[in-house]
Amino acid sequence: MGKLLIKFGLLLALLGFIVYLFENTSFRIPGDMMIKKPNFTLIIPIGTCILLSLVLTVLLNLLLRFKK
Repeated sequence: MGKLLIKFGLLLALLGFIVYLFENTSFRIPGDMMIKKPNFTLIIPIGTCILLSLVLTVLLNLLLRFKK
């Protein structure tokens, strides 16, 4: 369990570093919604959440499959 937590922590740190590098770019995929009004901007990243969920599901399935 400890090794799994360490691996997950390193993966999370790597993802955080990647997000930090690309935070000034406007990464949006189709499915993300943006509502702009004077003095107000609302971004709802539905497409990004679905894509992230699919990628994490595949990665966790591969990780758990190789653990056996």
